[in-house]
Amino acid sequence: MQRSNLYIIVFSAVLTIVLGGLLSGTSVVLKPLQNKQVELDTKKKILGAVMDISNIEEANEILALYEKRVTSTVVDINGELMAKDAKGNPLVAEKIDFQKNHNKFKKDVEARPYPVFMYMKEDGSGVDAYIFPMFGAGLWDWISGFVAVDSDLNTVRGVAFDHKSETPGLGARITDEAVKSRYEGKKLYGEDGKLQSVSMVKGEKGEPLDPHHIDGMSGATLTGKGVNAMLKDYFGYYGSFIEKTKNSNQPVAEVVEPVMTEEAEETAE
Repeated sequence: MQRSNLYIIVFSAVLTIVLGGLLSGTSVVLKPLQNKQVELDTKKKILGAVMDISNIEEANEILALYEKRVTSTVVDINGELMAKDAKGNPLVAEKIDFQKNHNKFKKDVEARPYPVFMYMKEDGSGVDAYIFPMFGAGLWDWISGFVAVDSDLNTVRGVAFDHKSETPGLGARITDEAVKSRYEGKKLYGEDGKLQSVSMVKGEKGEPLDPHHIDGMSGATLTGKGVNAMLKDYFGYYGSFIEKTKNSNQPVAEVVEPVMTEEAEETAE
């Protein structure tokens, strides 16, 4: 039976509305679960930069360990506490979307909030290591990292890198333990006190290198350059915080855990 054009238009409109409603409802239902997964993944990376968590399989154990050993704050580029964003919403390090935060302030790094995570000593007597999140560009798309630095704020304790689409077996090796372990014990600052960062050299020769360089990855020169730029840039951004913390021998910013309103959570994301 032939249908009129009006019938077809009405039917299509109703179908579109129904399906749109179903998709919207599914998104609302799934969002809390997605947020929990993102939270777990982020906390695993933060802990993974400072310790071996490969034997911890249960999510609850990860979250409990994080709650016990990690605290956080947010600072500005001058190393001062940044409690609220430009709209007056409270800033919580764990709620900041690192990719959006990086892209939003790409042309205005002085306005960007900078999360800092602190891995506390087991007895709670002080900071055992600082973990700095960072974001950059690889060969094909984004790369990101959490770099843990000892309490001297100079010696790299460990790193946790991630990427979207670096080449398997080449640039994607930044997530391999063999590559990440090369950063351990390297130094951020030279003897003159100036930032040197840690750079990956071109090629992979397996030769001993100075405190500011690590062996590269064969066939992944551009990814290596992206990682180098990311570390150099972000440790530059964190420079004032590092300097002030060294001079005061304690974290500059007080740790603040404000209660997040629904509006503030949406802003943070």
